[in-house]
Amino acid sequence: MILYSPAKINIGLHILRKREDGYHDLDSLMYPIPFCDIIEMQVDPGFPEKLAFTNSGIKVPGDAGTNLCEKAIELFFNETSTSSGIKLHLHKQIPFGAGLGGGSSNASTVLLGINMLNNEILTSKQLADMAAQLGSDCPVFIYGKAMMASGRGEILEETNVDLSGYYLVLLNPGIVVPTAEAYSKVVPNCNRKTLAHIISAPIYNWKDTLINDFENSIFPLYPEIQEMKLMLYKNGAIYSSMSGSGSSVYGIYEASPELPEELRKLVTWNGWL
Repeated sequence: MILYSPAKINIGLHILRKREDGYHDLDSLMYPIPFCDIIEMQVDPGFPEKLAFTNSGIKVPGDAGTNLCEKAIELFFNETSTSSGIKLHLHKQIPFGAGLGGGSSNASTVLLGINMLNNEILTSKQLADMAAQLGSDCPVFIYGKAMMASGRGEILEETNVDLSGYYLVLLNPGIVVPTAEAYSKVVPNCNRKTLAHIISAPIYNWKDTLINDFENSIFPLYPEIQEMKLMLYKNGAIYSSMSGSGSSVYGIYEASPELPEELRKLVTWNGWL
């Protein structure tokens, strides 16, 4: 079985408040894009181990058994009392620490795959609840479509935002922004219009109203990330933003743009949505 594990971009990201459990309540639109890792899963009943994991492309860090793909398999087996020999290969293209949710997408895609290999014994809601145990932004990838996210990111609501027909340019400077660092410097604000209200306006209005709160704390630390956003606007993007807590920045265009060399060398993915 071959599965495609998509990246996401955050279209707006409000940090509302810090919670007593140490997490933050947020408000964001998570939008999957056609930039994917590739996962191959195969059942081998004669395989002596529950899981054999291999990796190509970008190297997955950590020791054996510690990455989210392996944790997803282990969680599924534990929660469903099932077990079988699984061979899993991840071809990694989505960079780490980039605000694109690559690892979370991998985990959720593996849950979808192992569920299919077990005759879909769990519903999408059950899989999403299971995915939330692996990471706050994992559940959105169970549904595979744009969703408004609140709480830690695990509370999801359908949205009619559709960027089909727009062109996306995704840049990454190769900087890994630690999530803990990003959250430690962000200033929560719950006294403003909801993101759903702001996004309901035409996309041409987003530039002046739709913000990612992490930009205020990340840009002073990594000015090259801010420079990418400025270059995308200078190049004609309708809307540009950092995704998540960085370091990726995207620009949304009406048509495929001619990119100058300084942008072309930073492109991680570009194409029609």
